[in-house]
Amino acid sequence: MTIKDLIEEIKLELTGGVLDLEIIDESLPEETDTEYKVKYKTLISVINKALRELERYWDETTLITVPAASCIDYSTFGQEGSEYSPVSSIVRVYRIQGMGDNNNTSSYNLDPMYAQQWMLFSNGGTMYNLNDYILNYASWMTMSQIRNTMSTDMSFKEDRHNSKLYISNAASIRGAVTIEYIPKLKTVEQIKSDYWIDILQKMSIAMTKIVLGRIRTRFTQSNALWTQDGERMLEEGNTDLKELREVLRTNSNLIYPLD
Repeated sequence: MTIKDLIEEIKLELTGGVLDLEIIDESLPEETDTEYKVKYKTLISVINKALRELERYWDETTLITVPAASCIDYSTFGQEGSEYSPVSSIVRVYRIQGMGDNNNTSSYNLDPMYAQQWMLFSNGGTMYNLNDYILNYASWMTMSQIRNTMSTDMSFKEDRHNSKLYISNAASIRGAVTIEYIPKLKTVEQIKSDYWIDILQKMSIAMTKIVLGRIRTRFTQSNALWTQDGERMLEEGNTDLKELREVLRTNSNLIYPLD
């Protein structure tokens, strides 16, 4: 979904492809993005207003992997040259390199089978306490499986005022960590889910109805053969927006941090 697609949806809903909208300058061409943005300046402002309101409820997360540290500064996220989107709220922090990872050169607790595998294939008859070692290794493997099953996310504290993420870990943090967070909703293209695309469409259409309703009820016609539908459109827009806000409020995902 792009902003042009969304504008076409709004136009089709409110005009049926036949009528003109008062908030569109039909005299401007659509040859370039700049001219397009000027022509639909008011509609784009309405869509951006809908995005700002939708950000309170939007819960689509993204995952990034960054070098591990006790304190991670994410103030540069979203700035020019950054590959990451700006952070709205942190959801979880995951380990991606565990203790005993053979590929983790910084690990200080290697797999005992990896560390001594050469002994299993060389002169095994003279190995000291081989049976005890194998039994201990089986116990170690069993405990590792239990530990992996009971694994939990890393504890963290987010300092939004200073854009810092503090990670708590009993052992030294090594390698990298994966951060799951909700990005700030800045553009229509960020929304990938059909559910949220539908919500954005409905909210944008409702807000556009309110704008059109206020324009058409600015002046009162007297002794006219016909009247504008401004009052009805204004009422429809306010009703649709109120119902949509109630749906979002009741279905808000409260397991995520509130922004």
